[in-house]
Amino acid sequence: MPDTRQLLSRREREVMDVLYRRGEATVTEVMEDLKEPPTYSAVRSILRILKEKGQIIHRADGPRYVYAPAVGLDRARKAALDHVVNTFFDGSAEQVLAALLDRSDLDLNDAQIRRLTKAIRQAGEEGR
Repeated sequence: MPDTRQLLSRREREVMDVLYRRGEATVTEVMEDLKEPPTYSAVRSILRILKEKGQIIHRADGPRYVYAPAVGLDRARKAALDHVVNTFFDGSAEQVLAALLDRSDLDLNDAQIRRLTKAIRQAGEEGR
């Protein structure tokens, strides 16, 4: 399993974002989705580095390679969220929820508030 805590450069994160959005992509497809993409060889280098870091896998498709994340999106989300919660909120779910609710751009409707309230209540009943 790749170490999803390993720090990635800005460009590496951008490439990973493309791969998670698309599911898989060639170098050319990655370039199409990047804002101000670097050269073809630079994107290939970024993909090689991501492969060395264990973040992506690839398969041959004729003369080209197709790249994909080595870890599924749900697992990557959980690892990223765990890192943020532990690093910036001292492991406190309460602090995270308070920070989210404090956002000025947060616009929850009544149904969303009911679902969140139910999820919080259920987590408490389950001892989480």
